[in-house]
Amino acid sequence: MKETQSDIMFTISLENYTVMAKHGAYDFEHESNQPFNVTVKVKINQTTIGDDLSKTVNYADLQNTIDTVLLDSKPIRLMETMAEKMIAILKKNQLIEEISIRIEKPDAPLPHAGGLAVVEAEWTK
Repeated sequence: MKETQSDIMFTISLENYTVMAKHGAYDFEHESNQPFNVTVKVKINQTTIGDDLSKTVNYADLQNTIDTVLLDSKPIRLMETMAEKMIAILKKNQLIEEISIRIEKPDAPLPHAGGLAVVEAEWTK
């Protein structure tokens, strides 16, 4: 009986990457840097990687995507928009089947002390 090799679903992640940037719903948030903690997870479906970087997703590409959106753009008012922009960049990679993004804003201006502002987004091919 001939064996068949099935595809493997790989998850490649860059977790808890902190970027200091000037974004937020309010104009005063655009005046000084504040932390954004970003986790990006992508899934690829491959039969074999074979130690070949071109058959997977480089962690550096995930980090560069975050940097492009958070560091190389004018102020963005909503974290949902940040996630949309990251997904738009990442989904151009034909290997990527799924994308999950979590953006945390620990210093978000809230009416009361406590809490963590978070936006999560998912995309599937």
